[in-house]
Amino acid sequence: MEKVRITVYISSFNYGKYIREAINSVLKQSIDGWELLLINDNSSDNTGEVMDLYAGDERVRIFKTKGIGLPAVANFAVKHALGKYIIRLDADDIFDENILLVLGNFMDKNPEVALVFPDYYLMDDSYGIIMHERRNAIYENNHVLDIPANGACTLIRKKILEKIGGYREDLGAQDGFDIWTKITKEYKCSNINLPLFYYRRHGENLTENNQRILSARRAIKKDAVNVLVEKFRPIISVIPCRKNYDVYQDLWNHDVDDRTLLDIAIQTNIKSSLFDKIVITCDNEAVTTVMEKYNDKRLIFIPRDSKNTVPSSNIVPALENVVKNVGSGWNGITFLSYIQAPFTTLDTMEEAVYTLILNDADSSFAVEEINTSLFRRSAHGLLSINDFGKFRSDFNTIYGDARTALAAKNNNFKTGSLTGSKIVNFVVHKDEKFFIHSRKDLEVLKLLWKLNK
Repeated sequence: MEKVRITVYISSFNYGKYIREAINSVLKQSIDGWELLLINDNSSDNTGEVMDLYAGDERVRIFKTKGIGLPAVANFAVKHALGKYIIRLDADDIFDENILLVLGNFMDKNPEVALVFPDYYLMDDSYGIIMHERRNAIYENNHVLDIPANGACTLIRKKILEKIGGYREDLGAQDGFDIWTKITKEYKCSNINLPLFYYRRHGENLTENNQRILSARRAIKKDAVNVLVEKFRPIISVIPCRKNYDVYQDLWNHDVDDRTLLDIAIQTNIKSSLFDKIVITCDNEAVTTVMEKYNDKRLIFIPRDSKNTVPSSNIVPALENVVKNVGSGWNGITFLSYIQAPFTTLDTMEEAVYTLILNDADSSFAVEEINTSLFRRSAHGLLSINDFGKFRSDFNTIYGDARTALAAKNNNFKTGSLTGSKIVNFVVHKDEKFFIHSRKDLEVLKLLWKLNK
C-alpha cells in the first residue's frame, strides 16, 4: 500500500442505513495515499455488519468504541491516524471523488495553513440537491471569522490538532466550532470555493438539536475569551426604562405574576458576575423603589432625559450619559437589557459580550435567520430579496434582529453610533424571541409566565 498521506475517518452510531454510501465515496477517490478508519461507536443497528464488508481492503481499518460520543471518537481517530492530514466524513454524508485531491494539494502548497474546507451541496434524504452552500473567501473578502468551518469534511494538519490538545469531550456538540476557535487564534485557515461534499439534511442530524448546539457554542465562547475579558472592562449592563411611549405608562412597573418587568430584568442581571455595573436609566425616579429591594452594590440609577425617550429617538445619547456618569472613559462594553424581552436568559446576555470579545467586534447582537420569503416593491410589483434559487452564501443569508440582547463597545457612542462598523451576531433559541410590542403581547406574556412556573 502507498504511504498514507491523508487519514479519513467515519464514525457511526446507528447510521447503518447511510454509511455504505459514505464509505464508497471514499473508495472512489481520484488519488491514492489515503487510509480510512471506520469507527463503530457501539451501534445497535447494522453498522457493524456494513463495516465488516470492507475488512479485506488494506486501506481500511475497523474499530469499535463503547458509545463515547463524537468528540471522543474524533480524538480516538487522531490517535490512530497515520496520515499527516486528517478529515472526518460523517456517516450520512458523501464525498465528491476529488475532495482529497483538491484539499490535499492545497495543503501541500500552503504549509502555513492549518486547515482548509470547501463549499458543499445540501441534499435531502432522497438525494435531491437543495442548495449549493458557498462560503466567501476568508481573509480576502471575508474578514470576520465568526462562522466556523464544518466539523466534518475539513482537512486539518494532524500535528496542529495534537498541539492544540484535540477536541473537547465535555460538550457533545459543536466540535467544529471548538477546533475553529482554537486554531484561528494562532494559525491561518483557508477555504476553497468548490462544492466537494454532499451534506444530507434529515430529522436525525445532530444539527437539528438546537438547544444542545447553543449550549455547547456558549461554553466554547466563554472559555475562549476568559483570558481576554479583563482587557474589555468595565462591562456595564444598562436597563433602559421610560415613563411614556410604551404600551402602558411606566411599563417597567407592570406586574407579571408576582414581579414587575423591571424586577425580572434586575434579577437576571444580578446573577451574572460578568457585569461590573448594572444601570437603570429612566426619566422616572420611581424606579429606585424597585432597585432598593436588591442588595447589590453594582446597581445604580442614572436619570434619563425625557427628550431621549421618544420612540423615534436614538438611544445612544442615553448610553453616552451612562458611560460618562460611570466614569470609565470610553473603555469597556455596554450591554442593553430590555424589560420588553423578559425571556432573555443569563446565558444569552453573556453570549452577546463573549461574541463581541471573541471577534474583537464593535458590537454583537442576537438574531434569527429568516427562512420565509421576503419581498420589496419594485416598478413591476414585488421582487423577492431572499430567493437565491439553489445557491446560497454567507453573504446573502438574511437575518432579523431578535431584540433580545445587544453588546457594544463604549467607544462607538463618541461618534453617535450604537453598533459601530464591525458587527457580529449569534442565533438565539426561539423561546427567547418574545418582545412586548402591544398590550396583547403583555397579556400573552402573563399567560406564558404562569404556564412556565
